[in-house]
Amino acid sequence: MAAADQLTLARICAAPLIVLLFVVDFTHHDYWATALFAVAMATDWLDGRLARRSGRTSAFGSLLDPIADKVLVLAVLIVLVDRGAFPGWMVAAIVAREFLVSGLRLAALERGTVLHARDLGKLKTWSQAVAAGLGGLAVAGAVDEAVAWWALLVALVLTWVSGLDYARLAPGLLRATPTAQGESTRLPGSPAVRQRLR
Repeated sequence: MAAADQLTLARICAAPLIVLLFVVDFTHHDYWATALFAVAMATDWLDGRLARRSGRTSAFGSLLDPIADKVLVLAVLIVLVDRGAFPGWMVAAIVAREFLVSGLRLAALERGTVLHARDLGKLKTWSQAVAAGLGGLAVAGAVDEAVAWWALLVALVLTWVSGLDYARLAPGLLRATPTAQGESTRLPGSPAVRQRLR
């Protein structure tokens, strides 16, 4: 397995540990949890850099990378609702969008297509990560909770704007015929096959 794929798997494995650090009460546990979250998110940039430098991108890594981001960020956002940093409705709205777009992604895979990660999708991922990091610092007492709330509001808006950007591809995607054994299908106005969706 390539180093980039190993980093992606490490990001997923870090999620339950970060949640545990947030919920188990010991001195400065919120700081430790937030720091580990920041390190884990940094691997998202690093694994992409390693894959591009080595020229060894894999279908496995392309599919798993956005899943790792979602698992990590959503796990932290949800646990921070329990800690009182964020209102549940905001995080629920973000989770709903992620499920809807993941459903579109599965429909694309069934038709032999992995949609390209648009710039808005990448921006929403990092806006969610920043909000989660600020939420961690808020429960630690390092920043005001209002700062984390506004950061999450920005992330929520970007999340749904990017979701609508993907939704406009849905009619053409759902009209396409599922392919057999990975035979590729192009969507009207969509990039080449075997690219990612965030």
